[in-house]
Amino acid sequence: MDEFHKPVLLKETLTYLNVRRNKKYIDATVGGGGHAVEIVKRGGILLGLDVEPDAVGAVKTRLERARLDFDSRSEARRGNFRDIEKIAKENDFYPVAGILYDLGLSNYQLEQSGRGFSFQKNEPLDMRADPDLEVTAADLVNGLSESELVKLFEKYGEEKYARAVAGAIIRSRWDGPIRTSTELADIVEQVVREPRKTHPATKVFQALRIAVNDELNNLQSSLPQAFGLLEPKGRLVVISFHSLEDRIAKNFFKEMEAKGGKILTKKPITPTEEEVERNPRARSAKLRAVEKWLNCQIVKLLI
Repeated sequence: MDEFHKPVLLKETLTYLNVRRNKKYIDATVGGGGHAVEIVKRGGILLGLDVEPDAVGAVKTRLERARLDFDSRSEARRGNFRDIEKIAKENDFYPVAGILYDLGLSNYQLEQSGRGFSFQKNEPLDMRADPDLEVTAADLVNGLSESELVKLFEKYGEEKYARAVAGAIIRSRWDGPIRTSTELADIVEQVVREPRKTHPATKVFQALRIAVNDELNNLQSSLPQAFGLLEPKGRLVVISFHSLEDRIAKNFFKEMEAKGGKILTKKPITPTEEEVERNPRARSAKLRAVEKWLNCQIVKLLI
């Protein structure tokens, strides 16, 4: 199962979720089940969600073993966390003691999905976490105008060379469509030449992935639903991997604090040097947590 995901900030996640026996928890991005199985081991009852069909199929097997070993009623369902309220209602799984969002790409998506998430592999330029979505990254790269590409890379990638990258893409399209992740990465590398801690194409790939999967809108829609599903003293934990996701979580938590919630992480929790050494993809992770108090007001659940 390690090919799906190495759980980031595992110890810290379990601490801030305050996992307790026979309490209900939702892992909104279950991936390979690294966090989920540890919740089950501690006696939690878990509902895991993921849009990735292969992830759900594999984690069901892993949770089945955990159920037998730890007498748990946990299960996994395919679904997008933008529908978390609806899914919880359909499964009679509310109120809950804790909800986790681990927003990072899984090892499986990067290494084995074949959908072009990684600029280090020569794969079709797809980037759909949910293969049922209609628009691919190739559709955007080959279909958007230069000005639209600039806006995309600036808004979702915060790429300061957005204009130069967009221009290079348009020029490359004169010779034919850009079809693979390697083709796109090579184009970006020719433009972004300054020294960076990450690959020059990182921000461009991030922007395309966010746009294809509508990630930020889904997160903004999902967090209020999740908070509403929490029981009193229930906790919401978000692990983000770039500033746009982190900003959404930070601002939402501040809003909930103003309405009576309690932010548990005044500053985001980040991985130790030892964890980053074991798992380099954890280096940009930030964990934030908020607790729902008895008097906290939130939009009433439509259930």
